[in-house]
Formats: sequence, C-alpha cells, structure tokens
Amino acid sequence: MTVNEIYDKWMSLHPLNEGDQHRLSMKFTVEYNYNSNHIEGNTLTYGQTELLLLFGKVVGEAEVRDIQEMTASNVGLKMMTEEAMLKDVPLTQNFIRILHKTLLREDYTVFRNLPCGQTTSYVIHAGQYKTRPNSVITRYGDRFEYASPEETPALMSDLVDWYNEAETKGDLSPVELAALFHYRYIRIHPFEDGNGRIARLMVNYILARHGWPMIVVRSRKKSEYLDALHQSDKIVGDAPSAGSHATLIQIRHFLAYFTELVKTEISNDILFLTEHNENVWWYDGERVSFRSLSTGKMLRLMLLNPAATLEELSTEARINVSALKKQLKLLTDKGYVRRMEKNGNWHVMIIPTC
Repeated sequence: MTVNEIYDKWMSLHPLNEGDQHRLSMKFTVEYNYNSNHIEGNTLTYGQTELLLLFGKVVGEAEVRDIQEMTASNVGLKMMTEEAMLKDVPLTQNFIRILHKTLLREDYTVFRNLPCGQTTSYVIHAGQYKTRPNSVITRYGDRFEYASPEETPALMSDLVDWYNEAETKGDLSPVELAALFHYRYIRIHPFEDGNGRIARLMVNYILARHGWPMIVVRSRKKSEYLDALHQSDKIVGDAPSAGSHATLIQIRHFLAYFTELVKTEISNDILFLTEHNENVWWYDGERVSFRSLSTGKMLRLMLLNPAATLEELSTEARINVSALKKQLKLLTDKGYVRRMEKNGNWHVMIIPTC
C-alpha cells in the first residue's frame, strides 16, 4: 500500500471515540518523548518515562538533568501540538526559538577535556541561535560541518519562508514537506544543542498541521535514521548552503526512509485501535503476541489490581506460583512490568489492544 492509501485507511476510522483517542494519546506521549530523548543520550528507561510523564513519579536511579529534560520535552510536545492546530498562523523563526528554549529551559555551561590535558568550556544558549561553529564526527569517522553562526540567521529565514510558501502552494504532500524541512533544518543545525529534538518536533508539527497522525523515530532504529541522512548528504554535498536548499530529488534516500517510517507508524496505529485480541499487547511501538493465555490474564489483573499478590495472580492465570514467578521474571527482564519498591504494587508498561 502507498502512504496515501494507508492514510485514507486511517481516516476511515474517524471520528475516534473518546476512549481510543485517550489510549492513543497516552501511548504516543510516552513513546515520542522516550525515543526522541533516548536518541540523544537520555538515560531514563521506558518505564521511568511513563511513570514520570503520566503519573508524575520518579522511581529508581535517575539523573536530575535527564528528568528535567524529559519533563521539558513533554511541555514542548504539548506546545508544538497546540501551535500546529493554529492553521491560519504561519510558521515563524520565533516559534522555533521558543520551542528550543522550552526544551533546554536555561543556558548552561559545557566543559570539554582537550587532548593536551587542559579543560575548555562554552555556554549553550537556550532559545538563541549558535554563537560558535558546530560539527559532528559521523559514524564513518569524518567530520561534518554545519552552517556557521554568521550564515545561520539568513539560512533559517530562507527555511521558514520556503516552508510557508510551499505550504501555501500545496505542490508537496505533508510527508514530502516534513521530510524536506527536517533535512534542510538539520543541515543548518541552528542551535548549539537540541537540534535533533527540534527537527523531530517540527516533523510532527507539519504532519499534525495537515491532519496526519504524528510519528515516532524509534531509538532502536537510530542507525537507519542516520544512514538515510548520510546517504542524502553524499548526494547534496558538504556545503551547508547546499544542504539548507536541498531538493526532494537530492534527498531521495531520506525521503524514502521517512515515507516508510510514516507508513509503518500509521499502520501500527490502525492495528492498535482495530485489533481486539486479549493475547496481543503493545510495547514501545512493537506488537507483542503471547503464546500462553495465562500471560494476558495475569497482566490484566495487574492492571485492574496493582496490589495483586502472587497467589491471586496464580489463581487468575491458572498456573502454579513457581511457573508464575518464571513468567514474571521474563516480563520484568523485557521491561513489560515492574514491581514498585515502596508499596510492592505492579506497574504494567505493556499496553493491551482491548
């Protein structure tokens, strides 16, 4: 199926009932924030992210900065979603800078150890374009330079003006618009930090603005994401100005990757809402089918009664306690369930289809 055919199938499910809207929203909130931040090195687990964002709880060992970063990410997601609904308001550089300030919260200093043994430092500015050059050492070992601080304001002005004009013309589909904006933005890399997170927010801003479901770039597939960008970089060339004005033909590798990503994400949303099987569950965008009916029964009791004892779970699942403990260990090892340290209650992170 083409991406447009999958989109039409998605739209045929609308209007969604309130329950489905809520389930999908909660699922997306956790999955988007966890993956977008995990790609950049945030150490919170999927379960910690869910408890933090949905219940305001912090469990286990966690860096304060990672907690603050994840919380700010969710605020940015809400801000972006609200802005995307204002379809008569054009995109502005100011909105992108405000979004960046929301994610980073405040200026902070980064310290780096030099090969000579000395330490250097520089300030990351929240909501302001970069004041020093930035580059990246790719996975292939070469250094890739982004736009200079001097070039950045003009290139960002070009990017926003192009987007607003292209949106008005309507020659590009929302998927093409989002992919091209993402690529051009990344080649500018206008901020000293947080560019990847902003790019992924802006992709969803564009999709949501045009009535498409928002998508998640999965951290477990980070290499595919980076490879698609790299393949397009080889065609576009090294010059930042060329990258910031790249065409769809030039970024065809990234466009193909992004189109498949959108197809997969929408297809999974459809499956999540339409498949009604007590033994099928979802975890971080993946469909999990349990062979044993006892697993689903046990998980459902945990959801209904987080304080359920092993004996109660054993009775519900119709297996002995020894077999139950083995299943619990497997579920815990995979991150599907967790037993809370303070009260011993169960926290189920895997989501039922019905």
